[in-house]
Amino acid sequence: MLSNIRIVLVQTFHPGNIGATARAMKTMGLSELILVNPRAFPDDEATRMAAGATDVLEHARCVSSLEEAVSDCVQVVGASARLRSLPLPHFDEPDDMAQQVIENATQAPVALVFGRERSGLTNDEIRCCTHQVSIPANPEYGILNLSQAVQILAYEVHRAWRRRDDSAFIYQRPIEATLPSREQFLHFQDHLGRLMQQSGFLTQPHARTEEQLQALFARAQPSRKELSLLRGLLSAFETHLPKQ
Repeated sequence: MLSNIRIVLVQTFHPGNIGATARAMKTMGLSELILVNPRAFPDDEATRMAAGATDVLEHARCVSSLEEAVSDCVQVVGASARLRSLPLPHFDEPDDMAQQVIENATQAPVALVFGRERSGLTNDEIRCCTHQVSIPANPEYGILNLSQAVQILAYEVHRAWRRRDDSAFIYQRPIEATLPSREQFLHFQDHLGRLMQQSGFLTQPHARTEEQLQALFARAQPSRKELSLLRGLLSAFETHLPKQ
């Protein structure tokens, strides 16, 4: 699905912005970059600013017109800070745009189009689009760098994709936060119960102390590392108990 979403940059002046765009794309799982008449590409500055996303640059395509870049797309969203009088559907919020883009990308290519650094997209280029989107910002200073605009819209697209049931996206977790298996948790419970018996802590055979402590640790959801620390603590206490 994400491979059907392309980023199109129109007449980018600074090569570094192309590299920074490639970096913004790769962090959000996007890989198809099309450049319409860039001033300079390939370029060392683009490679430097890509910072590890050079594979996106290497597979980027250069074309001579916006029409050529989007001719096979079923949806073309032009990013524009200034609203034009053209009667195109307009997304006030990027997340609304992203939801629709993701739906359409399940079937065919879609494009997010970004204009020149200083002047954006022309009216003729907007006419090549099916929709417009703006990024809500400070009305007194709503100026975004090209790659920043790409990053924001790419993030919204990735967010809409990863929230789908079929995305299979796996959120990163620190290794220390891995939960213990059921078997490991049962071993801990047995160890705790045995130590409570040996220490004389359990004096009433019908008391629910053991069950309450098990419920406490179940609610706490200790990680594997934390459970291992608790097991070590129990073992240390166990060595000081009189031998039976």
